[in-house]
Amino acid sequence: MWLACGGPPDKPALFYEYNETRASENVIPFLEGFKGYLQTDGWGSYNAALIGYPDVIHVGCFAHARRKFFEAMKAAGAVGTEKTCGAAQAISYIKGLYTVEKDLREKVKKRIISLEEFLEERIRRCTPIIVSFHKWLEKQSEEVLPSSALGAAIKYTLNRWPTLIKYLCHAELTPDNNATERGIRPFVMGRKNWVMCGSPEGAKTACALYSLIETAKANNLNPYSYLKTVFDKVPTLAPGDDWGQLLPWNITP
Repeated sequence: MWLACGGPPDKPALFYEYNETRASENVIPFLEGFKGYLQTDGWGSYNAALIGYPDVIHVGCFAHARRKFFEAMKAAGAVGTEKTCGAAQAISYIKGLYTVEKDLREKVKKRIISLEEFLEERIRRCTPIIVSFHKWLEKQSEEVLPSSALGAAIKYTLNRWPTLIKYLCHAELTPDNNATERGIRPFVMGRKNWVMCGSPEGAKTACALYSLIETAKANNLNPYSYLKTVFDKVPTLAPGDDWGQLLPWNITP
């Protein structure tokens, strides 16, 4: 199952699609005609799928990199103790980036700075952290056993480094794709209750329903009220009418 976020400006939309595998050929249909930034986790299929799409700028996710280092901390028995390790240093660097992000986002929210000023200030404040972090990663890669949990985390981060720092290029981008991860969570939690979708057709139907319901929620609509509005209006529309008026971002809460 895939999830893409889009929609009109300032109107969030979540689109779910089911495929039997996460192979690159199943990613490509999402890319047809698309130009812009694509933020994902580090799954290898994304890199393969993006070959031949120069207008798509791949952006990585620092939250997934952080997760690798947290797993290394657990492997070292350093979580919840006074014990320090290399993984803790990496997490400290990443925390620094998030601290800058939170501080500047608050200033934008309070209209203390504009988005243009936000972008300039974020680059200025994050660049020293990123330079130091990258030097640390390269040094550690020469000293840490590659087969260790920390070595794997370092390799994961270095391999994706060019995409990880791409978020600095645009004010609308953040260090991670957690918004998409949160969007997937309701589907995953629901699937635990269903046990399964019954068939590929059932999974596709579930994706269609979740696309409507989660997009309605993202646009501050009550799902029940939204669906009731849709069902009330559908019988009044002819095939040639504008069915787009029923999309969540076109409905008044």
